[in-house]
Amino acid sequence: MTEQRKAFRVIFEKGFAANMMAIDGTWRRPCTMLDVSDSGARLSVDGSVEGIALTEFFLVLSTMGTAYRRCHLVWVNGDEVGVQFIRPSEKKKRSLESA
Repeated sequence: MTEQRKAFRVIFEKGFAANMMAIDGTWRRPCTMLDVSDSGARLSVDGSVEGIALTEFFLVLSTMGTAYRRCHLVWVNGDEVGVQFIRPSEKKKRSLESA
């Protein structure tokens, strides 16, 4: 299989514990970050992602909640998901495109 990603990825041998959390705080799901780049990450999710809104959410990287990235779902494959990080300038651009 040919690698199609453009950004260099850091792979965590044992994974990095994190949490996925709704923008409005209505749900939270433990996950393990398997790899990460400047543009996104691959996560292994604890439990089902069925029924939760993954359009846009936070990937919380610290126990205190001070390190996080805003993301949106790109793909799902079993218990693994691919997410793309949303940068503030991209969010404005996306809202303009949908108007």
